[in-house]
Amino acid sequence: MGKIVCIIGNKGGTGKTTLSHLIAHGLGAFGLRAVAMLTDQLRDKLSKQNRNYLPFDARSADQLALAAAKLRATAGWIGVIDGGGNRPDVDRRLAALSDLVLLPFRDSHEDMRAVRGDLERFPQAWALPSQWPTNAWAAASASRAVDAMLAIHKDRLLAPVYAVSATKLLLMDAPPPRLPRAVDNAAREIALQVIELLGLPAPEADWTAAYARAADGGPPPGARAPSVLHA
Repeated sequence: MGKIVCIIGNKGGTGKTTLSHLIAHGLGAFGLRAVAMLTDQLRDKLSKQNRNYLPFDARSADQLALAAAKLRATAGWIGVIDGGGNRPDVDRRLAALSDLVLLPFRDSHEDMRAVRGDLERFPQAWALPSQWPTNAWAAASASRAVDAMLAIHKDRLLAPVYAVSATKLLLMDAPPPRLPRAVDNAAREIALQVIELLGLPAPEADWTAAYARAADGGPPPGARAPSVLHA
């Protein structure tokens, strides 16, 4: 039986789409079969070219149901749903479909207030700091705000996904054949958190082996996944 992860939240602009592709890319880099499932009506479906995961258009209710059913019936696959923003009813439906619910938020008080409300609405969900500042002063300020505003939920906060400008390459219709190392690192780091939360075997040894192959001039980490969902 496959697994489903959804990335939801009432506030827009928190990086849901980027995270869905980043997680899928990281899972693919570990040799896992991943599907990035688009449900946001305001975004276009992306091509499969140069990806180690499968983008799937689940913007209609029928396509979403088809994708979820195929994932549940196929062992070894992981679906990552991009939930979009400002759709509380859709969020509830996606959360009910999923094994893991992630609520991204950025380092603003507005985002933290929004994710606090979402954590109360979805008691099974985890809050994920997204596009987190790398500047030491800004990171310290963000940490203080989290301590002040989200202390009651501190046991449901995941490690941050730090801002990497080049992650926008994943949202190109056809990304470059090789992505910057910073993108691959960020993808693997968040994928490891997802793998752990899903209760799947940790692939750290595979990560080390993949880096060794790349350092020796071999192919980039991650094999191209075969298609189980035909977009």
